[in-house]
Amino acid sequence: MAGTSPGGSQSEDRDGSVVSELSRVCVVGCGGLCIDYLAAVTAFPHPDDKIRSTSLEVQGGGNVGNTLTAISRLGLSTRIFTKLADDLLGKAMIAELQADGVDTSHVIVGSGGMSPSTYIIVDQQTNTRTCIHTPGAPALHPSELSAAAIASLLSGATLAYFDGRLADTTIKICQQAVALGLPVLVDAEKPRDGLDELLAHATYVVVSEKFPQAWTGEGTLGAALLAMAGRLPKARFIIVTRGAAGCAMLDRRVAAAPDTPSEDVDEALQQVFRGVEEKGRAHGNPAVLASQPLLLKASAQGMDIAAQLVAATAVPLEAEHVVDTTGAGDAFIGAVLYAISAGFAVDRMLTLGAIVAAAKCQALGARPGLPRRDDPRVAHLLEPQPSTATVL
Repeated sequence: MAGTSPGGSQSEDRDGSVVSELSRVCVVGCGGLCIDYLAAVTAFPHPDDKIRSTSLEVQGGGNVGNTLTAISRLGLSTRIFTKLADDLLGKAMIAELQADGVDTSHVIVGSGGMSPSTYIIVDQQTNTRTCIHTPGAPALHPSELSAAAIASLLSGATLAYFDGRLADTTIKICQQAVALGLPVLVDAEKPRDGLDELLAHATYVVVSEKFPQAWTGEGTLGAALLAMAGRLPKARFIIVTRGAAGCAMLDRRVAAAPDTPSEDVDEALQQVFRGVEEKGRAHGNPAVLASQPLLLKASAQGMDIAAQLVAATAVPLEAEHVVDTTGAGDAFIGAVLYAISAGFAVDRMLTLGAIVAAAKCQALGARPGLPRRDDPRVAHLLEPQPSTATVL
């Protein structure tokens, strides 16, 4: 039945106040930056093959740079922390971010060495990409980040984002952000050294499809989501990106009634998946559907967690319109960070994320396809509007 969206917005209900509030927003992003060499090929090569690319692009990449570019193009102030060398690649990366309005004044630029790079093979036959990363040198060391530098980086910040890289240094920034009362979003693509400590401080978590089961050892997505929620008590929501299948979300900002019976998390999640697919077929995609607030359990776990399950579909794209999926998750996270800053309801947040990610996939590379605020695909979502979510 129809109902209001989960995780309701505050700021979108105050007509005329959203723009003024957003002018005070500053999202600080910390993590890895690199140059991407994107070679598109008709099919992935076999060992010892010699093939030609159909196109080659050289552009800035790295999760934190891509995500902050997405946010900046939607109209928010952003600031980046990372380390680069003082080589031509490093200078090119800084110039590209500055052109998109990202504040790069807190980037550590090392003398000598080499900036990070990633060679990306874009397979046009399967619409997949394979990344070969070369870390920068010398590596960032925690001693390079002083307390004064952290204070300057976080001055005026309203939200902190961590992509999971450079964790032995960025954890110092995360701890100070938490001490200042800033909400923290952590992106977890795969288990990494130091990531667990960042996740322990997270207010919001966005993970890749494979991460929950890899990190928890659980056999199903639902059980893994529940286990993550148990291990991350500070996390208000956990979103799992699922590529062309959309995303799933465990949101515990909405409390279940005291007499709510326990429900199996996997059964409840599958019900939401089926429901959102039906909604998408009936009313168009992207579609968002939420369960009622539930008391969720998993058979192998001795705990119940009160939360709402949400599923969203992706924007359907014909195969010929999918140019490259590199950075689609970063684009989605950028939209989520914008939505958190603007106080969007969950349905509006996930819809924006799906549209921004789909726009990105229609161009080669992580950034060229990212929409700007006046792009008609997103402009209507950035204005005050009522919720359109469906609640089971």
